[in-house]
Amino acid sequence: MKYKIDNEEKEVLNDYENNEYIEISDMEKEIEKHTEYAKATFLKNKRINIRISQRDLEYVQRRALEEGIPYQTLIASLIHRYISGKLVEKDKVLINQ
Repeated sequence: MKYKIDNEEKEVLNDYENNEYIEISDMEKEIEKHTEYAKATFLKNKRINIRISQRDLEYVQRRALEEGIPYQTLIASLIHRYISGKLVEKDKVLINQ
């Protein structure tokens, strides 16, 4: 029996064959990260209004799409990680060479 694949399956297969998927080396850590995002979503009990540039908002929205989360959740997560000391600037990170 021959199985006919739909367009979405063709797209997934094509992406896989073109090595467009990235292997997740530490799945536990990835799950933990997204669990924190989810927790931050449900703990919101205050509202704030901020003004940011259109360009920054577009970048945040693009990164949120890559993460698969709403952009407001990403912003809340960034604030939470910053105040808890978990957000580190790239130039402050030591790289083992």
